[in-house]
Amino acid sequence: MSRVRVESFTISADGFGAGPNQDIDHPLGERGESLHGWAIATRTFQRHLFGSDSGESGVDDEFAARGFSNVGAWILGRNMFGPVRGPWPDESWRGWWGENPVYRAPVFVLTHHARAPLVMEGGTTFHFVTEGPDAALARARDAARGKDVRVGGGVHAIQQYLRSRLIDEMHIAISPVVLGAGERLFEGVNLPALGYACTQHVATSRATHLVFSRT
Repeated sequence: MSRVRVESFTISADGFGAGPNQDIDHPLGERGESLHGWAIATRTFQRHLFGSDSGESGVDDEFAARGFSNVGAWILGRNMFGPVRGPWPDESWRGWWGENPVYRAPVFVLTHHARAPLVMEGGTTFHFVTEGPDAALARARDAARGKDVRVGGGVHAIQQYLRSRLIDEMHIAISPVVLGAGERLFEGVNLPALGYACTQHVATSRATHLVFSRT
């Protein structure tokens, strides 16, 4: 069976996975973009985000690259798709990433409000799932066709799958910035009680990488 993974999810030194006051101008909350300096600098992210052959190799790039390896489907919380709240007023919002998103695979968006699938360039199709996290995971596994399912975030989506012990492996990058407020990834989450242990850790000049595995 395919594994369920979190990859390259970055938190601040004080534990926040997003800053406060998320909106269309601050998709990761105020100062949230500062979390991802380690990732943006890598060759992998330069290629996936900008189609560039520039960027750094090394440990950070190795962690970034593993996040796209053997991924057949994604799951996102609604905030990761866009800033629209409540019922969809129309279908004009098509995501943060333009017409050719980085996912290049089926993406299942957790939401309380139905919307028709959104087909994008590059192999990405957004499916809007109103039946809850378990239904989204079942559909993602089926779409992945034996490959892994990546839970891309945000904080609340990851917490739901962690608390249900459905995540098999989780890579967290700790960025040396402080946000002071926002959404704490491990708020109310007892990793040892849920059966998770840190099985790998390595630090670079830009981030500290931790891998948690379900025991």
